[in-house]
Amino acid sequence: MNLGILAKRASKLAGDNTPAILTAIGVTGAITTAYLTGKASFKAAEILAEAENNDVLPYLEGGVVRARLEDLTLKEKADLVWKLYVPAAASAALTITAIISANHIGTRRAAALASAYSLSEKAYEEYKGKVLAKIGEKKEQTVRDELAQDKVDRTPSTKQEVLIMSHEVLCFDAFTGRYFSSDMETLRRAVNDTNEQVINDTYAPLTDYYDRVGLARTDESDEIGWNTDELLKVDFSTTLSDDGRPCISIAFSARPVRNYSRLH
Repeated sequence: MNLGILAKRASKLAGDNTPAILTAIGVTGAITTAYLTGKASFKAAEILAEAENNDVLPYLEGGVVRARLEDLTLKEKADLVWKLYVPAAASAALTITAIISANHIGTRRAAALASAYSLSEKAYEEYKGKVLAKIGEKKEQTVRDELAQDKVDRTPSTKQEVLIMSHEVLCFDAFTGRYFSSDMETLRRAVNDTNEQVINDTYAPLTDYYDRVGLARTDESDEIGWNTDELLKVDFSTTLSDDGRPCISIAFSARPVRNYSRLH
């Protein structure tokens, strides 16, 4: 393989993983700094002890010679040992720089991701509005039901263990591809309670909605949610699971957004 191509791939790999690399440097630097500081402290103690046992202090250059260590000022003691701490100081400076840089890059990338997410959501809403205007509500509902069925078909319920109570039916969360059991009253109440929370607190995370319908929170559910810019809205579609059971597919028509706690 061409060396130029290898160099470009290596450069891209390093660029993509810069925050992780800088974080690793920061962790390693913290350990190194602690080690070098301890090593310098032991050596400094030896030098000061040796100076105390001598009649004169040959370590001072151009200064006034003292006969005893306790006669030295703090600055003069520092003059004896400061060079020992230079490696530790350099390591600490590198560590701090790596940590600040990693945080800066991570923040910048998170902001770019949030911006891209917002633009894609806007494009989705514009497209949805145009489709609805062109084909009408009934046909749009039919298309949405067919899409919901396709997604259920791609996620077999037989691969997930779902306990169904006598008064509940099989439900499918289209956002995460998970099955659970519930009923329409519980689902609608979860939406209403979440929107009430948004109105009272100005925002609500996706986690709170999942808690209300009986689904476990996810790694992402605390990071996205709704605010007063747009309340939670869901679309219900009636589908059939792969084993022939009636299944309610639930999709967010107002999708949860990042930075939901910051009103624009």
